[in-house]
Amino acid sequence: MELISEYFVKPNHKFDDLKDRLYLKPLDLCMLAIHPIQKGLLYTLNNNTITPNTIPNLLNNLRHSLSIALVHFYPLAGRLSTETFYEEHTATCVLFIDCNKGEGAKIIHAGTKNISISDILYSGHVPGIVQKFYDFGEEYINYDCHTRPLLSVQVTELVDGVFLGFSMCHSVVDGTSFMHFISILSEIFCSNLSLDISRVPIFDHGVVLKLPYIGLDNIMIRHEIARLTDRIFHFSSESIWALKAKAHKKCGTKNVNISSFQALASLVWKSITRARNLSAEQETSCCLIINARPRLDPPKSDQYFGNYVSQVKVICKVGELLGHELGWAASRLNEGIKAKNSASIRGVWAGFGDQITTVGFPSPGADVHGPNNVVIGGSTRFDMYGPEFGLGKAIGVLMGFGNKDDGKVTANPSCEGGSSVDLEISLQHKYMTVLQLDQDFMKFVTLN
Repeated sequence: MELISEYFVKPNHKFDDLKDRLYLKPLDLCMLAIHPIQKGLLYTLNNNTITPNTIPNLLNNLRHSLSIALVHFYPLAGRLSTETFYEEHTATCVLFIDCNKGEGAKIIHAGTKNISISDILYSGHVPGIVQKFYDFGEEYINYDCHTRPLLSVQVTELVDGVFLGFSMCHSVVDGTSFMHFISILSEIFCSNLSLDISRVPIFDHGVVLKLPYIGLDNIMIRHEIARLTDRIFHFSSESIWALKAKAHKKCGTKNVNISSFQALASLVWKSITRARNLSAEQETSCCLIINARPRLDPPKSDQYFGNYVSQVKVICKVGELLGHELGWAASRLNEGIKAKNSASIRGVWAGFGDQITTVGFPSPGADVHGPNNVVIGGSTRFDMYGPEFGLGKAIGVLMGFGNKDDGKVTANPSCEGGSSVDLEISLQHKYMTVLQLDQDFMKFVTLN
């Protein structure tokens, strides 16, 4: 991999009424010790249409488009900042986004002369080189965005394609805001750099939260990134429909409306648990990361920029999970999702604030969600293949190094459309080997 160039981009201009500071909410603060969101798009380059100016034009247009996008998403051009207060015998601090700090967002241009699309999509697993498609492979946590860019875009040239890798500070955005930005960036790119955009972000970062301690540099624990095997499993529309029908048939009640995603999540939970060969008395859990905006009262639109996520966690004995049909697990997930209303979500968020200001700063370890867990993030509703950047429709979505633990699953829509889904699953190698031999799981998977 060769680093060809890198440069910073600031907003084209600034509106007079914009704030210079956006204070972090409790949920934002809880993200400081984890990794950024990293997700990228893989495009093929047609030899009949590519010219010597294809990549230079892409980079030039991307640079100008980014400068316009940052006018609207202006906090992403800044850096995190900490302000300390000394009052008599106490010291406190507040964390915020300083929208004027730093050199701006970062664009990286890199290339490799021996990696092709087939090496990435058809090797049977996600190769380690993909981690270098984001920030040139540098590993960091969100807290490091005091000095690092909140946003970086890496353009990596492959033998027969190009990969656009986006990294954003998870203390500033969740998956919904992440995709909102990428969609608008592509919209600007494809509209001849128009300043008018279809969905303007809304910033609402609330009140100032003072932390009753200082010296965050010294308490920010960094955990070694687990060395796992990543693989993308493809589920066709037909497989998704079959799973949903099976879950409905076996759920034990006619009053439960099992969704396609709940059926798929249940299959994955059961299959990974089976691959781990746990005893019947051990506990296992499935955690779904969901967009909380539409569940709030009043609901917020997806244009609200920041972290608005919640989790649905279902816990049971391994024997219960594996001893029941697929519909049993799907019904449990369905119940958990239904229980996530505005009051319960805001209660959890308030609890984060209480913990941070009374107990101390949380430091999530590698086991943050608990042992024997399956965590499912991402969303099949994200418009992953809408952003084209003049390259046509992407042919794949890949994740970076961040926030991958044993049992982490990221859901993305598949490029074939319909109800098809791609799941990127991260597991210890021994468990991945067993999973790939599990016919109850693999019969729903479409092989490359």
